[in-house]
Amino acid sequence: MVPQNFPGMEMMQPPQGMEGTDFNFTEWLQEMMPKRKKRRTVKVPEARRILIDEELKKLVDMDDTVNEALDRVENHGILFIDELDKIAGERATSGPDVSREGVQRDLLPIVEGSTVQTRYGYVRTDHILFIAAGAFHVSKPSDLIPELQGRFPIRVELKPLTEADFIRILTEPEGAITKQYQALVAAEGRELVFEDGAITELARMAREANERLENIGARRLHTVMATVMEDILFELPELGEQRIVITSDAVKARLSAILGDDDLRRYIL
Repeated sequence: MVPQNFPGMEMMQPPQGMEGTDFNFTEWLQEMMPKRKKRRTVKVPEARRILIDEELKKLVDMDDTVNEALDRVENHGILFIDELDKIAGERATSGPDVSREGVQRDLLPIVEGSTVQTRYGYVRTDHILFIAAGAFHVSKPSDLIPELQGRFPIRVELKPLTEADFIRILTEPEGAITKQYQALVAAEGRELVFEDGAITELARMAREANERLENIGARRLHTVMATVMEDILFELPELGEQRIVITSDAVKARLSAILGDDDLRRYIL
């Protein structure tokens, strides 16, 4: 018998005046409502997993967990704000810039330090480390409102990725895109191998494409790899070869013509 929560309980709002830090209206309402149980017939391994989950939940003291989580957030929390350049722009009296400035002013109290109400209680943001990032291709950091600029005193400009960086991205991470394609090909019972020269050529092509077109960083590797692997993946079910080797010559043959053509480069890479 597995206890079931009532659907939509999380969507219900507490009555006015019952939103305090130590009062969780949803949990209180769930305790008041009768527990519904659902009878299921499962195999022994699945039953063991369900019973272990239920017993583990009984061992967790939610009050201590919430208190520990609030303390860690307030004293050791790091909050990353991405795409900050999307809300930066020159001053205007009408149009989208007005809403951008409004978003900045909404962020300002949180970054400066305030008390934010959450479902688990109040959280003070005074000691949270805020890190913001943005491409700033169109706008620049000075386009932000002065108050928000003052809350991010340390500014760092990142350098474009080099060919050596692309090689590391293609080979070192556990989820590298080359390993993803190898796993995809392995699902069809084939082996995909990238020679060292092919990796170097992929990195060189990605860097060159970023220099000629918009610099989109490591995202360029996805388009480059997709272009190289397109025909191979399409013909994979009918391929008689059990081992597919990607060489530097194959990468050059596939990408050189595209990089040399302005129209193809713009719409394919």
